[in-house]
Amino acid sequence: MEKQVTLHLSADSIQAFAAQLQQQAHITCYYIPEYFDTLKITLNGTMKIKEALDKIYADFKFYYACDDKDNLYLTKDQELSTQLGLPAPLLKKLSTMHHVAHNAPVKTKNGKRIPITTTVTPTKSVILDYDENKLFTIGSYQNSQGYATITGYVRHRNTGEGIGHASIAIADMQTKTMTDAYGYYTITMPKGRHTLMITCIGLADARRQIDIRGAGQLNIQLHDYVTSLKGVTIASSKSHNILDPEMGASKIEIRTLKQVPALMGEADILRVLQTLPGVTSAGEGSTGLNVRGGNVDQNLVLLDGATIYNPSHFFGFFSGFNADLVKDAELYKSSIPVKYGSRLSSVLEVLTREGNRNKFSGSGGIGPLSGHLSLEGPIGSKTSFLVGGRSTYSDWTLQLLPDQYKNSRAGFYDANLKITSDLNDHNSLFVAGYISGDRFRLDGDTLYRYGNMNGIVKWKHIFNPHLYGSMDVGIDHYNFDMSSRNNKINAYRFKFDVSQYHFNTNLIYTPNNAHKIEAGISMVYYKLHPGSKLPLDSGITTPITLSPEQAVESALYISDQYTVSPKLTVEVGLRYSLFNYLGPRDVYGYAPNLERDVTTIIDTSHYAAGKLFKTYHGPEPRIAARYSLSENSSLKAAYNRTRQYIHMLSNTTVVTPTDIWKLSDPYIKPTVADQVSLGIYHNFKDNVIETSIEVYYKWIQHALSYKNDATLLLNPHIETDVANADSKAYGVEFLVKKTAGKLNGWFSYTYSRVFLRMNDPLVSEPVNGGAYYPAEYDKPHVVNLIANYRVSHRFSLSLTSIYTTGRPITLPVARYYMSGSYRVYYEDRNQYRIPDYFRTDFSINIEGNHKIRKLAHSSWTLGVYNMFARKNAYSVYFTSEEGKVNGYKLSIFGTAIPFVTYNFKF
Repeated sequence: MEKQVTLHLSADSIQAFAAQLQQQAHITCYYIPEYFDTLKITLNGTMKIKEALDKIYADFKFYYACDDKDNLYLTKDQELSTQLGLPAPLLKKLSTMHHVAHNAPVKTKNGKRIPITTTVTPTKSVILDYDENKLFTIGSYQNSQGYATITGYVRHRNTGEGIGHASIAIADMQTKTMTDAYGYYTITMPKGRHTLMITCIGLADARRQIDIRGAGQLNIQLHDYVTSLKGVTIASSKSHNILDPEMGASKIEIRTLKQVPALMGEADILRVLQTLPGVTSAGEGSTGLNVRGGNVDQNLVLLDGATIYNPSHFFGFFSGFNADLVKDAELYKSSIPVKYGSRLSSVLEVLTREGNRNKFSGSGGIGPLSGHLSLEGPIGSKTSFLVGGRSTYSDWTLQLLPDQYKNSRAGFYDANLKITSDLNDHNSLFVAGYISGDRFRLDGDTLYRYGNMNGIVKWKHIFNPHLYGSMDVGIDHYNFDMSSRNNKINAYRFKFDVSQYHFNTNLIYTPNNAHKIEAGISMVYYKLHPGSKLPLDSGITTPITLSPEQAVESALYISDQYTVSPKLTVEVGLRYSLFNYLGPRDVYGYAPNLERDVTTIIDTSHYAAGKLFKTYHGPEPRIAARYSLSENSSLKAAYNRTRQYIHMLSNTTVVTPTDIWKLSDPYIKPTVADQVSLGIYHNFKDNVIETSIEVYYKWIQHALSYKNDATLLLNPHIETDVANADSKAYGVEFLVKKTAGKLNGWFSYTYSRVFLRMNDPLVSEPVNGGAYYPAEYDKPHVVNLIANYRVSHRFSLSLTSIYTTGRPITLPVARYYMSGSYRVYYEDRNQYRIPDYFRTDFSINIEGNHKIRKLAHSSWTLGVYNMFARKNAYSVYFTSEEGKVNGYKLSIFGTAIPFVTYNFKF
């Protein structure tokens, strides 16, 4: 640093400066060119190297350090060094640099010279910056041979939140791992020098050079990927769809979610899921999901591990999830992990964010029907919080309805709270809560109210580099009630609720990179109040209260993801579930070999509180395999069995608040589903374009079906109006997805069929004579197009186009005269269809300027829902007019609906 050099620089680059130092003083400079690409150096004359650096520093703030081997390190923003034993504030500013010698002096910003070392001891975190040319030494030499295991977290640079589903691969080796939902990873590799490649969709790729001397911890930070509009050639190693053995898993990126045009500008997870292959809904305005031939009650919807029984608002038009708070949303429709049970067709796992660990921030938005606000920030150095809420002010829109609905009222709200705390290096605690409520009244008559309430506490513990696990306890509650005072004499209030208390523990053991073993137990205690109808005020309605139901569902599970070879990976798992139906309960006895009916009841058995009187149990095997055909293509196969012990009773095709839930009992058996699937996957253009074709076949035993003219509400002997049925579903799904570039999105086509057959031997008149008939949600052809085009960093366009075959309906086909009046004769169930559905939405997204130092950043979204104003039929109904039966189509949104939404972030 005291050497004299003669410099001749006139608005020259850092490269020219480094070249003159190398030529005259034999000093080698290390730096990242991108950090200094705006620096122009003008120096002329003879001076010490230190003086030259200080003059450059006056115009361009940077750090420099020199070791005793004449290596000069130039950095921006942070020191590149690691010092053990320094005060905590200084440690946060220092990072590892391989070439700095042991105890070499380093110049810091305040001019002090501090000795540094490069060795990181086991279990101590390494604080990283973005210098990919550094070498991080982990562990201490005890034996230079053998393997060592590295663990750590991958976090977002700006917020400090863990990043799930990030891939960590060892360059030049067939070894990789994935982070869990909270960003934790573990990987085993040979000791010595390696390069780690870290990738995650939506974030910039990163590289870390490491020297492994023993077991240790390496924390990694990633930052957002900024699209270059000058070029669209992007090299990507994000090939999870090729390498992962699981099939039918779809992850929704939150950035994509907010780009897709939605009704009234409300970003909606459930509506985006409906655009994926194999996923449909019953009709316009419904957020219920029919997944690969499954009913809407056959989907397990989880929010931070809590079960959401009704994830919708406003008659089903809006999702119950606040998109500003969501971190990840993943749908499993095949290869369902063994830790999940209780539902047949799919699992939707939604995780909220952990909250900004670095600074206080917030976001919000205002739309035509609702507004939302969220706040987040650190609480001390180890804890963060996230809180958010939404509410509606939609009554004004109801004033646009016809005069008979002028007195209508409607509204909803939801709120989330999450607290995340890192107790120490091995223990983390998560506390989450969710509450929602809806209230609506049509024409001043019946008042409907329903809502969810959920709370969960989760503890995560790292036992050692190979074993970690979690344990959680929580409560989930859903309630519905409706009341009517229109007729004071018959004024009434109907109520229903379901509660469940759950406990789960899950362990993940990775003895090496070839095996990932997962095991655990789960327990759920159900408490249902099937319904009550009580008089209101001075009404004389006859009180009816059905007996409550209770049961315990428990399960044990274990699985092993085994990498047999670089080409073949197999995942084998087994879940064994047990269901115990408990008293108190009165159970009717029916005459043997006769159809169950009120006229065939012969006795009643009473079971005391807590008495176990019916048990169901059985295995649920899960198998998946992946074989790599090439670097960019693979073949996958899967089989899984699922069991469901709780069922939704509904006489409508779509999800409604009046739907109630029923536990399996001595007469209503658990539903069992088996599914086999096969798929081929191929990526193009450096994994930027993903394609896949999947075929599946599913058969269901003991599906719940209803007899003609069944009574579902307040029925004390519901088993007389339901029957066991079989179901079969099959289909082929085609997907093309472009994940990067100015133009991105996906196109999907699905051909599928789903049939039901009432084959209960105790039913004298089965539906359609016992033959197979299309289910209410059978839609053979479904086409979806999602396209996003980024014109500039501030301006983007989005388009959604959807086509589906019309759903099945039952039509009257004749009229006949009997017993003094005309009657209508209906064709067999679901032999006709409503007209096909087609809708196109369009939106424009305008962002504010991207200045970093700004109080708040804002954006506007303008769009049109159903831009072609197509009158899609929601249903078809018939009325008798002047001696004739006339049919009519009912459209929910028969016109184009413009919207504008304002969002802000600070």
